[in-house]
Amino acid sequence: MAAICRIMMMFAIAVGVAVLAVGGPVRAATDVTDLRVGQHPDKVRFVLDLSDRADFLVFLLPDPYRIVVDLPQLNFNLPDDGRSRRVGAVTGWRYGLFEPGTSRVVIDASAPMIVKAAFVLPPSGSNGHRLVIDLAPTDRDTFIAASNDSVAKRVALRAPSLEAPTPVPAPAGDLRRVIVIDPGHGGVDPGALGHKHHEKEIVLAAARTLAQRLEQTGRYKVVMTRDRDAFVGLRDRIAIARRAGADLFMSLHADSIDDKSLRGLSVYTLSETASDQEAAALAAEENKVDIIAGLDLSDQAPEVTDILIDLAQRRTKNLSARMAAHVVEEMAKVTPLLNRSHRFAGFAVLKAPDVPSVLVELGFLSNPTDHKNLEDPAFRNRLAEGLARAIDSYFQGVQSAYR
Repeated sequence: MAAICRIMMMFAIAVGVAVLAVGGPVRAATDVTDLRVGQHPDKVRFVLDLSDRADFLVFLLPDPYRIVVDLPQLNFNLPDDGRSRRVGAVTGWRYGLFEPGTSRVVIDASAPMIVKAAFVLPPSGSNGHRLVIDLAPTDRDTFIAASNDSVAKRVALRAPSLEAPTPVPAPAGDLRRVIVIDPGHGGVDPGALGHKHHEKEIVLAAARTLAQRLEQTGRYKVVMTRDRDAFVGLRDRIAIARRAGADLFMSLHADSIDDKSLRGLSVYTLSETASDQEAAALAAEENKVDIIAGLDLSDQAPEVTDILIDLAQRRTKNLSARMAAHVVEEMAKVTPLLNRSHRFAGFAVLKAPDVPSVLVELGFLSNPTDHKNLEDPAFRNRLAEGLARAIDSYFQGVQSAYR
């Protein structure tokens, strides 16, 4: 029996799936205290230091090449040197909460790599539990075969669930406008990288401040697409807004660019063609987050098909443009604006056919001044005040124009 178990584990590792089951319950508060990646002559070794043992599942995804590790929900308390970087064929990594009860690590690679070994080392000396994953070069055909097998095993072992707050319909007679605030990125998708904080952390803090400011007026019911550090797919964000019966959808982001001198706030509305190459590149990058998180979007929901067909809904696009104009007017009083501050791009989260939608880039994490401001709670309060004024002005205009 022991020999059979060893053979089964070797087979699982060979095809890119590693499942470690050990008797007894797993603690919910397991911490990841360090992440180390090293280049060896025949492999790249990826190590997570854990405060307690944890079961895990590894699977492979192609185009781009990714090695995905699912674990129980963990607390990532990592030092700065655990940040993503290139190590051999590994081009970087991301980690965070993927769905309730599941944390995910995604390792990106520039070439096909196979899981040569995957195991947990027990505590030894000053070391605690360590999850070790050894990745070795392989050819594409082997990678694709391993990917197909590992994904099939993953589907058989666990069913995906949606990580997002479920909107609660407003009671009859509630005249408050429904505002859906969408903090960009989250969980396994960090967004742009700042010096101290990732985009996902900064925009969540800004979204919470704005939500509080709007709720205090008594005129708005606020729904958040995420209220913690969790991954929510782009199409799921649209679905949340539509289920909530949103009167307005506002997505918050913070950009990063090679030119560190560039700074300022901008607002985007949907266009079939981007307003310039920079806007197109930014939209393409933001729309990749479902791929980054290790999802296959080949089968899209019917709503997405409707969105692509229904882009000509003039009223929604006109209302979105009106909202963008109010954002530009009010935010000019708070922070510098980017040139051509109202821009157009094909962001996926702006494609709800019946919900006026804007995406606000609050500034550039690559710019020292913008970055410092966005990490300042007092500055985020001023941003929230300005955005709340813009929302007030927008609905005053809508009421007079359409009602």
